[in-house]
Amino acid sequence: MTVIVGLVHNARVHLGGDSAGVCGLSLTIRRDPKVFRNGPYAMGFTTSFRMGQLLHHAFKAPKPKGDLDRFMTTVFVDRLRTCLKSGGWSRKDSEQEKAGTFLVGIYGRLFAVYEDYQIAEPADGYAAVGCGDEFALGALHATAGLGLTPHKRLALALAAAGHHSAGVSEPFSYVTARKRPS
Repeated sequence: MTVIVGLVHNARVHLGGDSAGVCGLSLTIRRDPKVFRNGPYAMGFTTSFRMGQLLHHAFKAPKPKGDLDRFMTTVFVDRLRTCLKSGGWSRKDSEQEKAGTFLVGIYGRLFAVYEDYQIAEPADGYAAVGCGDEFALGALHATAGLGLTPHKRLALALAAAGHHSAGVSEPFSYVTARKRPS
């Protein structure tokens, strides 16, 4: 299920996501968004709507401080782990904690958080996660340098994923992270 796309443009992070809820061959169009703001962060999730609900409504996103790489891999992930455990979503497999996958935009930087809690920052300035990610990444690559608005690039990436992936469906929603405070 899902495609979440993100890109950095003019020091702001823009995210887009679809509305499909998929279980086997069943499809439900969900009203609850897969992309949203939580404090200064823009977030977009795949994997589980329960995880997304926790990220959106229960996660007390910590205010970034200092070195953002260090902050994201320590303070942010520690708070995230606590939230997901408390909400019954985190799981253990061979003594390793696992969660889900989502994108996070903060202060002009885009990060992917993977199920093992690793934080990845794409060098290309764009990313996609979910079952439609390869189609969306192709569209984001093809539209780089064309002078399109962030919204248009995200819309084209979402449309490509929706056309080629059975797990992606309209309507699409969008969110932009707030700028870094001056």
